[in-house]
Order: sequence, then structure tokens, then C-alpha cells
Amino acid sequence: MTVLVVEDDEIILEGLKFALMQEGYRVLTAASVKQAEEIMQAELRIDFYLLDLMLPDGDGCTLCREIRLHSDAPVLFLTACDDEVSTVRALEQGADDYIAKPFRIRELLARMKAIQRRTANAQSAGGSRGRDPQDIQNGGKKESDLYAECAVIGEMRISLQNGRMYHAEEEVPLTAMEYRLLLIFLNHRGQTLTRRQIIGCIWDEAGDYVNDNTLSVYIKRLRAKLGDVPEGRLIQTVRGIGYRLV
Repeated sequence: MTVLVVEDDEIILEGLKFALMQEGYRVLTAASVKQAEEIMQAELRIDFYLLDLMLPDGDGCTLCREIRLHSDAPVLFLTACDDEVSTVRALEQGADDYIAKPFRIRELLARMKAIQRRTANAQSAGGSRGRDPQDIQNGGKKESDLYAECAVIGEMRISLQNGRMYHAEEEVPLTAMEYRLLLIFLNHRGQTLTRRQIIGCIWDEAGDYVNDNTLSVYIKRLRAKLGDVPEGRLIQTVRGIGYRLV
């Protein structure tokens, strides 16, 4: 697995590189947004991103937005700003998680593994994500012949064969957490789910912690990708209770 670490503190960068290599990861390093962009253009595949929030020529949020244009690989932020505003901002840009500096290497590795489990669960639930739809085979049929096996939400089609969401013929990338949340709503379509029930489902399936604030961010991101803003016509808010997918 290839990990790109973007961190401008040389001591932290070298420490992370050493620790990750000890765990068997292939590690690429960058100290700026520009260096990271050059690596991303040169590399065919990057499986995991560790991004510093504050960089000398930009910030990790800008870089995260660029990543999300072409990849749903996990993104974990490294930040010295342990406050709710910074956390929400990072998650809104597509991050899967964040860890505040100073952090313990063991905690960082545990969070990375939790995100990887979550990604694997989403892939298992949705099938073979990451391959071109035209190349996916199922019983001798191309994925394009299997569109009947899908769910429709508004103008979006969710293929249950490959775990991808499409608007017309264009794919709308989903992170592992967004896809997991979407599956929870699809499995309980028409039912009102409390926030606690949703958080419980995510905890059980992903083995990772999601609190009330981060759930709100994930709901907001999912609504945006469904084209369900600002009305909340598809994922409805049931005041004082939770949410319902219609």
C-alpha cells in the first residue's frame, strides 16, 4: 500500500516515514502542496493520504479538494488546530478523519487501520469499487447490463454491483464513510432513523468512532453529492429525532 505524507515539519515527516515503512507501507513524502501535486501527477496509484492542515504554499484542505476530484482513497489530516471549526472544515473537504498534534504513532497507525477497515467494509458491501464500470464482469455480463440491480435516489443511480454512484453516466465519487452512510439509509428507506441509531450502525460496521458533530458533516456532504441541498428533499431532517431517506 502506498501512502503519501504531506508535512512541512522535517522531523515529523521523517518520523512518520520511518514508522510507516516499519509497518510495511510504501511511503512517498512531500513538504508542500506543489511537491504533493507533482507526486500525484507522477504516481499511478496512491492508496492513503496523510495531509498537514497548514503548509507553506497553501493548506491541506485545498489539496484534499484536488484529491477528491479523481480519487476516493482515504484522507487523514494532521493538524495542530484541535478545535471544532478546523475539524469540520477538514471533514467538509472530504477527509475521512483527523488527528491532532502532538500525536502518538500508535494512535495514528490505529486510526489508519480503522479507516482501511471501513473502506474494506464499504467495498465488500458494494462489490468491486475502483474498477472501470465497462470492465466489470458478473456472470458473463458487463456492469452496464446490470443497471437494473441498482437503487435510485433523485437523479442519482447507485450501482449495488460496484458500490458507485452515478449522475447520468458520470460517476460521483464517494468516500468509504459516505458510501457506508448511504447504504444505511438505503437499507432503511422510508424509516426515520435517530442520530444515535445511525452512529451505532457506523460504529458497528466500521469499528471507528463518529460523534454527533462529525455525523452532521457527513450528512451534509452526502446531501451535497446527492444534489439534495439546500432543501433536504431526499434525506429529510425529522426535527428532534433524526433523518429519513424518502
